[in-house]
Amino acid sequence: MADKLPEALGPLLREARARLAAAAVDDPALDARLIVEHFSGTSRTQAIADPERKVEGSAIAAIEAALRRRAGGEPVHRILGYREFYGLRLSLSPQTLEPRPDTETLVEAVLPFVEAIAAREGECRILDLGTGTGAIALALLSAAPAAIATGVDIAAGALATATRNARQLGLGGRFTALQSDWFEKVSGRYHVIAANPPYIPSQDIGNLQDEVRDFDPRLALDGGVDGLAPYRTIAAEAARFLEAEGRIAVEIGHTQRNEVSEIFHAAGYAAAGVFGDLGGNDRVLVFQRGKP
Repeated sequence: MADKLPEALGPLLREARARLAAAAVDDPALDARLIVEHFSGTSRTQAIADPERKVEGSAIAAIEAALRRRAGGEPVHRILGYREFYGLRLSLSPQTLEPRPDTETLVEAVLPFVEAIAAREGECRILDLGTGTGAIALALLSAAPAAIATGVDIAAGALATATRNARQLGLGGRFTALQSDWFEKVSGRYHVIAANPPYIPSQDIGNLQDEVRDFDPRLALDGGVDGLAPYRTIAAEAARFLEAEGRIAVEIGHTQRNEVSEIFHAAGYAAAGVFGDLGGNDRVLVFQRGKP
């Protein structure tokens, strides 16, 4: 059994880091700091300025439990219960995908268009398909005060999480949650339809990193036999819900640019932009109605 954790903040951080390093966690220093700060209510500054600061026994016990979960492979943000996305703190739940920094690419891709529409028309209506935590919709709402968004998800638990996130961020008045299988229950027209759909081919799920395969909901990962089923649905059905000058923005797997582009072109859409992620991979495609 592991030795008892130290009560002083500095030694506590060192021991937490050592335990995670021994468990071959990818970034033991960062994860140890996130866990210790979260459960002890301390900051990095306090750890540096006052390393002998005593941490309460209840916090030590919570840190001990969290370190065991992390050493067992559970992602650190699942343990903390939240993740930062586009500067927003978003609560997670078992029904939501953990939002990744690469998805911020989608926000950046459509934000100028959202702002331009809002400036011209007084509002910009956004439909976020497969909203999960609400990450994409809420990031756009936080950056564009005249935007309003509907977040669609098939999972009631995800919608409850997205609604809570909207409320906690003070965006609840401009965010509507809708339980729907893609467009099934959607009505009205939108200037932007955005989606980070499941795009992993079914047979590849087992090869994903343990942290993704074992803790992200399969519903949010599995894109069907070839990983492209959701794009076919969106391309086939979006026209009834898209304003004439609207945009569709989708996140893609880094090898899917040609296939997804072809699906949308065949459905009558023209390319309006390709955006790379932090690693330089094709990550977001934007489409508009094709020119006659």
